[in-house]
Amino acid sequence: MTSVKILVGTCSWTDPTLIACGRFYPADVSSAEARLRFYAEHFPLVEVDSTYYAPPSERNARLWAERTPEGFVFDVKAYALLTGHGTRFDRLPTALRGLVTAPADGHKNIYLRHLPDEGVELIWRIHRQALEPLREAGKLGAVLFQFPPWFTRTTENIDYVRSLRRRLPDYRLAVEFRGGGWMEEEAVAGTLALLEHEELAYVSVDEPQGFRSSTPPVAAATTELGYVRLHGRNRDTWDARSAVASDRFNYLYSDDELREWLPRVRELAQTARAVHVLFNNNYEDYGLRNARQMAALLTE
Repeated sequence: MTSVKILVGTCSWTDPTLIACGRFYPADVSSAEARLRFYAEHFPLVEVDSTYYAPPSERNARLWAERTPEGFVFDVKAYALLTGHGTRFDRLPTALRGLVTAPADGHKNIYLRHLPDEGVELIWRIHRQALEPLREAGKLGAVLFQFPPWFTRTTENIDYVRSLRRRLPDYRLAVEFRGGGWMEEEAVAGTLALLEHEELAYVSVDEPQGFRSSTPPVAAATTELGYVRLHGRNRDTWDARSAVASDRFNYLYSDDELREWLPRVRELAQTARAVHVLFNNNYEDYGLRNARQMAALLTE
């Protein structure tokens, strides 16, 4: 049951520090196609992180489907603007740039509120169309909405969470909170009930505690998909600004730390039809090493 129901993978297969360390990909595995094919020989699941920085493209989705074996699964991160994050004007899709003027409120970044309705609809339409090749191939797991700490539990933001299902009605959707009060003790029941009612999978997390962006390690399944992301426990870098994102996730879990999650993952598997366990400690090959450890521990 475990090998079928619980899939373990990482949140990236192309992080620069992973490629540079030389401990996972052989020297002759150097193209984008070769790396994905090689990764898919070793893991059944991966999360696409690049779609946070730029919306997904139909061409890439088709190539991902073609380059992976039957049964391989992609979870795909939603574009930053759809999750309350900002992006620089020069990172906007070309089709959006003509619809946006420079923010007048002092912000350097563009946020969803700066777009006209036409621009907002365009981003959602891009997601719907671009992910179709993966869905048609049976390889699309879930679209992940990772919300920032400033996406707090307000009426307006609850309404936005409720809108996700209407925007992407044909896809499995997952929601991760970075603080924001959503999973504080007094709010847990209401938050999980909201996600269950809207058919949105709650993303259980392991991460440093005590920060504005911290979410308690509550394991819960609100849909038929259980979803776990392990970010590492590096308190020194969790909220630090660094030149590369991987510095924040410079952490290698021990066997004992991974064992803490075994009963939680197995409990999710009792209520969900599938469980995705993803390692986001994308520093060198740490995530891959931990993913292998976790997969082995789950078979004990």
